[in-house]
Amino acid sequence: MEGLELSSFKPHTDDSFDPSLPRIPAKIPRSSLLVAMVELCERFAFYGLSGPFQNYVQHSPTDKIPGKLGLGSRGANILSYFFQFWCYATPLLGAYIADSYWGKYKTIVVFSAVYMAGIAILFLSSLPAFSADASTSLAWFVLSIVVIGLGTGGVKANVSPLVADQVPQRSAYATVVNGARRIVDPALTMQQVFMIFYFCINVGSLSAIFTTLLEMKVGFWAAFLLPLVFFLFALIALFAGSNSYVKKPPSRSVISHSFHIVWILLRTGGDVSRVVPSSNPHAHLPWTDAFVGEVTQALSTCKVFLFFPVYWLVYGQMLNNFVAQAATMNTHGIPNDIMQNIDPITLLIAIPLVERLLSYVRIHHGVVLSDLSRIRIGFFLAALAMFYASLLQHFIYGSKEEIHIAWQAPSYVFIALSEIFASITGLEYAYKNAPELMKSFIMSLYLVTTAGGSMMGVVLGLSGLVRDPWMVWNYAGLGLMAAGAGWWFGRCFIHKGYARI
Repeated sequence: MEGLELSSFKPHTDDSFDPSLPRIPAKIPRSSLLVAMVELCERFAFYGLSGPFQNYVQHSPTDKIPGKLGLGSRGANILSYFFQFWCYATPLLGAYIADSYWGKYKTIVVFSAVYMAGIAILFLSSLPAFSADASTSLAWFVLSIVVIGLGTGGVKANVSPLVADQVPQRSAYATVVNGARRIVDPALTMQQVFMIFYFCINVGSLSAIFTTLLEMKVGFWAAFLLPLVFFLFALIALFAGSNSYVKKPPSRSVISHSFHIVWILLRTGGDVSRVVPSSNPHAHLPWTDAFVGEVTQALSTCKVFLFFPVYWLVYGQMLNNFVAQAATMNTHGIPNDIMQNIDPITLLIAIPLVERLLSYVRIHHGVVLSDLSRIRIGFFLAALAMFYASLLQHFIYGSKEEIHIAWQAPSYVFIALSEIFASITGLEYAYKNAPELMKSFIMSLYLVTTAGGSMMGVVLGLSGLVRDPWMVWNYAGLGLMAAGAGWWFGRCFIHKGYARI
């Protein structure tokens, strides 16, 4: 990637420069890359566990595709969405602890231990020697995913802000690269940091290839043992870089003061003057005018997050319904749950290609897509994934012979491309627009949108609508929701001055 090749920078001693010069990112700090490796290992564990979940819960040991709990497709979908909901609701707790008490690094270390305990419970309960009735097996499974989700929340809320914290904070400056003057743009540096971060996420998510094969060839216990062992590398990376990490101290008052400001704004109909100390000298408000500005900026950022639950509902289809769809197709001897790995493989190929394309357009044509414009493109790509899945499901219902599983690939490709524009940009937008002392908390609010999408999935599952023979309309409806959300997103933000296209 371009930012990793700029090791021979010669910073201009005078920060004055021609603003029309081409802009480039700075070199990424080693500590950022080390924290990204922690996320790679954590995601290896998370997706390695998630890959076999659908079969583990849906099927019984005597089914054509063997499982463990035998709850059927509907039960598996509900538990899958519950797991996703829980994993992305708990970041609120992890962020609060990090921003108010422990700091990001210590919070990640402690919750990593909780994470490993949950994986250990899942592994032990899946051993062939662990014989229990269906209800007991279900209880152990639910306990394991609750503990894993708690650990996930503490890690996810803090690892991406910790990655970004490693980047030195400074204004744009001029430099010389290969004899040509360039502007080193902090915004582009941050954009590339999150591109690399997401790249590492998807390297880790390839673990589902190995765990689904282990599930089929050896058993679920082997599929769950691999993530348990690999998670140890996350702890090694954490401790290896302990002395080099930038560790910003927590502030116990920032979260409570923020909620106090929001409460006053709600009571006064959004009257900002009521929370500004300089306008209320006799109120003895325990914060500064600048802090009020940061909180209102954070609230403005959170408005953008309101659309993301629809996106994550669509994204969640590849973790459950796409797997169930694959089970009705001709798999040619491969696991039905291995196809979801097309998503991270596509991302690994497409992330650097898209970055180079955007860089070329930016440098040679002066065209820059705003964060919000990229997010809207992501919604439209997610809609295309659902429309294709609906069309494929139509042919599955109408075909006398099983359709080749390879026809599922375009759905995963569209989802992956949508992540580059919506998910990565959402992470970047959340970090850039969060107040300095609330990075983890605002990031956790962004992650909670995933929980919102998962809860929508639970509601759909309980409604009984997500089942044959209605899956064509299920996918088509989700496609319309994603397209509509993308269109309305543009109307609400892009065309009202939040950002220029």
